[in-house]
Amino acid sequence: MPARIGDIARRLGVSTASVSRALNDRPGVSEDLRQRILAAAQELDFAPNMAARGLATQRTQTIGLVLGKKETPVDADPFYPLITQGAEACLAQQGYHLILTTVDGTQAASASAFKLVREQRVDGLILAGPDISPAFIIALRQSGLPCVLVDNCLQETPIDCVVSDDQAGAAAAVEHLVQHGHRQILCLSGPQEWASSRERSQGYRLAMQRAGLAEQARVLHAPGTTIDTGQALLRQALDEGLHPTAVFAINDSMAIGAMRAAQAAGLRVPEDLALIGFDDISWAELATPPLTTVHIYKEEMGSLAARRLLDLLGRSDSVPVRSIVGTRLVVRRSCGCTGG
Repeated sequence: MPARIGDIARRLGVSTASVSRALNDRPGVSEDLRQRILAAAQELDFAPNMAARGLATQRTQTIGLVLGKKETPVDADPFYPLITQGAEACLAQQGYHLILTTVDGTQAASASAFKLVREQRVDGLILAGPDISPAFIIALRQSGLPCVLVDNCLQETPIDCVVSDDQAGAAAAVEHLVQHGHRQILCLSGPQEWASSRERSQGYRLAMQRAGLAEQARVLHAPGTTIDTGQALLRQALDEGLHPTAVFAINDSMAIGAMRAAQAAGLRVPEDLALIGFDDISWAELATPPLTTVHIYKEEMGSLAARRLLDLLGRSDSVPVRSIVGTRLVVRRSCGCTGG
C-alpha cells in the first residue's frame, strides 16, 4: 500500500505541513530537510507508486513530451510546436520516438493516474510549460522516471530544466522603451507562481530601477497569458485611470491582446502607446503594426531538453542541471522604430 504524507512525517519526526511543502515545491523548509523528505518519499513508495519503476530494465525507446492542457489546442499554439520539433529531431538521431500529449487537472492531481506512466509507455518525460503543477512534477521525479522541464523550473526543488534567459530578455525590452524616452511603462504579466512570469516581471523591475523609474513600475497579473487576458488587463489599466505611454507584455499573445484593447480605446500603436512582447511567435510579425518582441530559441531549447533527458537515461544519479538559453530583441514597428 502506498505511503501517505503522515507516514513520511512519522518516519522523519517532522510535521505533515513540512512534508507537504517539500512535495509541492513550497518554501519554508530547509534544503537539508527537503532532501530528506524527498528521499523518504521515494524509499516509502509515496503515492507515486507508479509502474515507471520497471522502466530501468525495459526500455521502450520512446519519450513523452507533456504540455499542460490549455484552452488553445496544442497544434494551434505557435510556441510549443517549435520546442517539439527541436526535441524530436534530437531524439530521432538516437533512435527514439516522441509522443506528444497533454495533462489535465485530474491527471495532475495524481501522477500515478497519468496514462503514459501507468502503462509504462515511455522511458522518460519532457514536461513543457509553466502550468504543470510542481506537485505533479515532483511526484513523477520521485517515481524514478527521468524528467526534464522546458520553459519552466521549480522554485525550491532542484530539477533538470531548460529555460530562456527571461530576466535579461525582459530587461533589454524595457531598456529599449526607456531609450525611446518612455517613463510610464506598464508590465502585463501572468500568474505569479509561473517561473516565466516571475523572471520576466523581475527583468522589467530591474530595468525600471536602473533607469531611476522604480516608483513608476507597475505590474498587473492575469490568471493566464492569452490574447484575451492581455486585452482585459490593458482595458482594466485604462479604466483605472492609468496612462502608460508604453507596455511590456510578458508574452506576445498578451501584447497582441493589449494592442487590440488600445486600438478599441482609440489609441494608436505606437504613436500613443508603444508595445513590446516576448517569445517572437509567428503571429508577432503578422500583427498590425508588427510587434517588437524578444526572440526565444525554441528549437534549441527542445533539443537541449532532449539531450539532457538522454543523458539522464544513462546517468540517473547525476546532479540536476539548469540550462539557460539566451534571447534576442527583435525590433519591429510597435515600439516606435521604423524597421520591421
